[in-house]
This record gives sequence, C-alpha cells and structure tokens, in this order.
Amino acid sequence: MNFEQNYTQLQKQQLTMTPQLQQSIQMLQYNRKDLVDFLKQKSLENPFISISVKSAPKSQGNSTQKYNSNQSRTNQSTHGSVWDTLATTPAASLYAAVIDQIHLSFRETSLRDLIIWLAQYLDNNGYLTLSLEDAASRTQADPLQLLDALTLLQQLEPAGVGARNLQECLMLQTERKDEAPDLAYLILEEEFEAFANRKWEQIGKHYAISLREVQEVSDFVKTLTPHPGALFSNTPTQYIRPDLSVKVTDEQQIVVSSVKSGLPVIVFEKEYYDELSVIKDKEVALFIKEKQSEYEWLKNTLIQREDTILKIGIAIVHAQKAFFLSEDHPIQSLTLKTIAEELDIHESTVSRSINGKYLTTEFGLFELKHFFTNALSTTSGDQEGMISSNQIKKEIQLLIQNEDTRKPLSDQKIVDLLQNSGIKISRRTVTKYREALFIASSPKRKRFD
Repeated sequence: MNFEQNYTQLQKQQLTMTPQLQQSIQMLQYNRKDLVDFLKQKSLENPFISISVKSAPKSQGNSTQKYNSNQSRTNQSTHGSVWDTLATTPAASLYAAVIDQIHLSFRETSLRDLIIWLAQYLDNNGYLTLSLEDAASRTQADPLQLLDALTLLQQLEPAGVGARNLQECLMLQTERKDEAPDLAYLILEEEFEAFANRKWEQIGKHYAISLREVQEVSDFVKTLTPHPGALFSNTPTQYIRPDLSVKVTDEQQIVVSSVKSGLPVIVFEKEYYDELSVIKDKEVALFIKEKQSEYEWLKNTLIQREDTILKIGIAIVHAQKAFFLSEDHPIQSLTLKTIAEELDIHESTVSRSINGKYLTTEFGLFELKHFFTNALSTTSGDQEGMISSNQIKKEIQLLIQNEDTRKPLSDQKIVDLLQNSGIKISRRTVTKYREALFIASSPKRKRFD
C-alpha cells in the first residue's frame, strides 16, 4: 500500500465571538433596567467606573432626528416633557390586614386563637389552603369549633376571604351584596357546575325562571372577583421607561427622540486613575491600562447602542406613519427583514434592538414589537393586496361588537364574512385571533335579554 501526503492551503473567514462582542450583543438586547444592572456589576469589577442614572429635567434636550412626509431627515434637539412614573406605596399584606381585623373584632379566647391559626394558611388570593380535617388533625381542636372559627374568618374583609374554592368565594361575596338577584346565591350553591357550563335551560327549568333571569345572575356574578386577596398583593409594580419618544407637530411632521431619562451614564474616575498612574510598577500599569480600555469600550458601546435603537426606531416609525398620523392608528404589515434590508443590518440586530424597548406617544405607550406584524393576502376586484394581522383582529372585533348577541357569530361565520370582504383566512386563524383578543366563543357570548 502506498501512502501520499498532500499539503493544501485553505483560506476562510470566521467570526470569533470574543467576550467583548458577546457583551456588546447583550447590551443591545438589554432593556434599560437590565442595562443599569449590567453596568453596575461592571463598576464593581472596575474601580475607574461609576454609574449613575440620568434624570433629565424638562429643560434638557433629547437627541432627536426628524423626518416629514417626503422622508427628508434633519437633526435637531427638542425640549418636550419626558414620560416618567412615580412609585406608589405598596399595599399592606392580606395576612396583616386580616390579623388586624381579628384583634379588633374578637376578644381574646381560644376561638380567636384558632382564627389566627387559620389565617396563616391564606394564600395571596385569600383562599384557605388546607381542609378543616387537616386543621383538626394538626391542632387537635374540636371540628365544630374549627368550623365556627372558619365562619368568623369568612366574615372579615375582603368579602370572599377564607373561601376553600371558587364556588364558596363567589357565594361569600354574593350574600353580602344587597343588589344580588334573588336566586343568585341558591344557583351558585346548588347548580354551580351547570351554571359555569352555561346549561342555563336546565337551571331555568329547575327553578321555573326564564333564561333572561339566569342571564341577570350571570351578569351579576361577573361583577364579583375570583381573587379577593389580590387587592392586598405587595408584589412590586414594574414601571416602564420608554427608550424613544414620538411627537407629531402641527405641520404633520413626526419627531422621533431618544429619551434620556433613565439612561445610565458611565463616568471615569480620573482622580483615582491619576493616583495609581504615578506608581512605578509593571503590574499596576498593566491593570490600569486594561481597566481604562474597558471604560472606553463600554462608553463607545453605549453610544453605539443608543444610535442603533434610535436608527431602528426611526425606520419603524417611518414604515408605520399612518399609525401616528391617523386617528384610528392602523398597523401596516412590517417584518424584521424589511427594516434590516432598509438599514443594511442583520435581522438579529433588529430583533435584539426592539426586545423590551418601548416608545411613548401622546396617545399611549407601545412596545416596538407592536409595530411588527405578519400579513395575509386580500382581494378587491381583480387586484390583490396584503393586510396585517392587527387589521384583521380589528375587523374581527368590529364584527363581534355589531353582532346580534342572541345569535352570536361563530368562527366559521366570521370566516365567511371576512372572505366576502376579500380577506382570505382560515377558521383556525380566526379562533387564534379571537382568543388573542380575549373574546369568548359564540356559545359563551350568547345572551337572553
């Protein structure tokens, strides 16, 4: 056997994912809160870096770019008000509120001790999380005395607290409502499953009442809450700081601004740097050089991040001009690929730039992802066009709003009506869009009044 060795030279380009490149990608994807946390961690590792969060006064301008209907763009600064939020004092916990009521309402007895013991098993929604049998086993208390303790617990605020299931929760609220329909409590107690499954004809025959009266009970039950303890939730409220601001001038020009409020600012600690610079030591010199380079890289990456988000935001706003100029705010079909090709960047860059980013307008706050939507084909006469999924959702919502509630439109009927308007869509897609709009199915929308 003969063996030969051949040597060939091969050239190829390969992108090496360096740690700095990975961090640059992460910084682009971070929202402002995550970005601040990331930079604060960096400041702990680098003694020459300090981080502050910018709180822009009304007199401070934002870096802006403006374009008008003929797509001409200029640079300017504006002094518009910056959207911001104020934190509110968190509500007291449900457990604390219940304990306060127990101490105020009942004298010190063994029964009160049982009520306090039961209160510790309330979940955040106000439901009791153990049965009376388990309670009796753990406390060795008399079952009748535990039942008395539970009854007293259920008389406290909020109405429904201490319930062991949804049915009991609704019943506890109903018995406190003077405006409750006469048979509401009885229907919830005896026919809850049939009522929940809308077997209203069965309920009507059982109590010799009309379907309209059952409808009245249903309307009343919808005013009750399945989560009575939610009012006392002390889960911290999340506040959103927008990255971009969009304003429409009297001349119908759209101004896109980068919001500076809430933006982290990176500062170089020059005094400490100068102190270390005079030390004649190679390791110290190498250390301060590395840390200074890291500061420069972070500063430049922050600037590049904001420029990228602003550039992509302007392209999005330009593509969705009708949304900002029309009163009905229509959304046009728009994809990541469209913006990427317009700006000559990769789709992944667009995706990361819009992730968790928001823009504020005079009529609301919107996530940048809101402006990206798929399109379906439409036909109008002999012409074909495209329509966005948001526009289709609006059409579905409008059809359901104008339907006869005694004979609500089925999903297939909605398909037929949309196809008559030239919108090609499947029943499955209609169902998906309807559920995304939190609209119930036709049987559950049917009314008898």
